[in-house]
Amino acid sequence: MQQIGRFQRIRRGGWAAGLALLLAPVALEAQAATAGDSTWAPVERALGRHGTMQPGDVYKFSLPRSDLVVRVGGVRVRPALALGSWVAFRRMGDSAMAMGDLVLTEAEVGPVMAKLQAMGVSQTAVHHHILHETPRVTYMHIAATGDPVRIAEAIRAAVALTKTPSAARSPAASSAFALDTARIATTLGHAGKVNGGVYQVSIPRADTIREGGMDVPPAMGVASAINFQPTGGGKAAITGDFVLTADEVNPVIQALRGAGIGVTALHNHMLRDEPRLFFIHFWANDDSGKLAQGLRLALDRTNSLKSGT
Repeated sequence: MQQIGRFQRIRRGGWAAGLALLLAPVALEAQAATAGDSTWAPVERALGRHGTMQPGDVYKFSLPRSDLVVRVGGVRVRPALALGSWVAFRRMGDSAMAMGDLVLTEAEVGPVMAKLQAMGVSQTAVHHHILHETPRVTYMHIAATGDPVRIAEAIRAAVALTKTPSAARSPAASSAFALDTARIATTLGHAGKVNGGVYQVSIPRADTIREGGMDVPPAMGVASAINFQPTGGGKAAITGDFVLTADEVNPVIQALRGAGIGVTALHNHMLRDEPRLFFIHFWANDDSGKLAQGLRLALDRTNSLKSGT
């Protein structure tokens, strides 16, 4: 099997203004569901779960760590907030590139790494994303190129060494959500969707990202991610990561800290990215409107796509 490490991404447009901005995530999700590519069925069988089509011809699988009970202070962290393992594939002729992030306990890191290395899947980062969580959680970023079925088999064998549930269960449908998502979307300038009790917003960069000389689509991990989990009384726990170039790092840190949002990690996720990217992870638990304003100040210091572009 070929050694991992080269990916491809393409630029993606942002959300439209006004009502279209708020409905765009729903439309994209429906489009992805109807555009399911039967050529990915062997990969689904190899991985033992279903994926979904994403913009940029990316086929993505979610592996939430719903088995873990993780707390930060008095907040129980939902899988959709910060415990979501994932892997994404994009075809390159008869081969595919793959990229992902596995959420692991400290005891799982060694066995998972050994299995992936033995089966040709590389690690591009191993680190923490949040602080003061119990139990401690580690994040392992992975990459590969080659036969997508063999890559999926390797990831399944590695994940089998953890307590990750064998298949994602669809969250119970609910018409109520405890935060004003329209207000958050207006403040951020980008809309998201509620998934697993968390409001998730993804903001692609305006520049082209390459890894090993090939374009990398935002859906493979190079879009800034902002997540809101209601904690009662209009408050929310927020986390995620900003995807930044070097000259954006400290302006974003200053904006976040000035808004009372803690910076919990600063690191790289890839090995040969162009431009070189840095990922800032953050955490706060406060009034959701106030936090959205602080996050918008940070976004304005990045070269992110604007709404409607």
